[in-house]
Amino acid sequence: MGAPRFTSLSVFFPAYNDAPSLPRLLRKTFAVLEQCVADYEIIVVNDGSRDKTREVLEHLQREHGPRLRVVTHPENRGYGGALRSGFAASRKEFVFYTDGDGQYDVAEIPRLLELVGPATGLVNGYKLERHDPAHRIWIGRIYNYCARLLFRIRIRDIDCDYRLIRRALLEEIDLTSTSGTICIELVRKLELSGCDVEEVGVHHYPREHGTSQFFRVRSLAITFYQLLRLWVRLVVLR
Repeated sequence: MGAPRFTSLSVFFPAYNDAPSLPRLLRKTFAVLEQCVADYEIIVVNDGSRDKTREVLEHLQREHGPRLRVVTHPENRGYGGALRSGFAASRKEFVFYTDGDGQYDVAEIPRLLELVGPATGLVNGYKLERHDPAHRIWIGRIYNYCARLLFRIRIRDIDCDYRLIRRALLEEIDLTSTSGTICIELVRKLELSGCDVEEVGVHHYPREHGTSQFFRVRSLAITFYQLLRLWVRLVVLR
């Protein structure tokens, strides 16, 4: 008799120009979930990609059938917009997400599932070692330190997009960010809910395809502006 499987899980991937990484990522995800989850679905949010992401996803839908759903944004809505669409589309009891570029290993999802208890609202990964260019590593460390300090966040790695969340809590919080600041907004509001929070180290791998969309002037400007507004709302006015 095998080990009991996790009851109910939605897995989604925000994707922007991730056509090269999606086939391997999704096939591996199906294989992992088949082994450890009784009832699951996989969702990809195609956030206005300009490469062949749409064609790749159409092929994968024919291969995997109704357990793979695609949410398509005709125009790019930003990282926060993609996450909000993914949360809204999810139907199962728990929701897991990570990025569609394949820098995290979906084979480590069971490690998060093992930490779920009756009061657990969030299981957050933290990078055991970051495999990115040096300037991104240092900027990430500064961003993480400042965000934790300014927003009084307790988890150690806000910048690790490898998260498992109880969907009932997502329905109770109102997320407004459209940029990468959504991670701060999400974690801060979950911590304020009083739910139990668990953390687990996960591996981070070099990017094999494409480049990060974060380090663009427009993205940085939007992120800074939304970060300031978020700090006023969640810290000053609260």
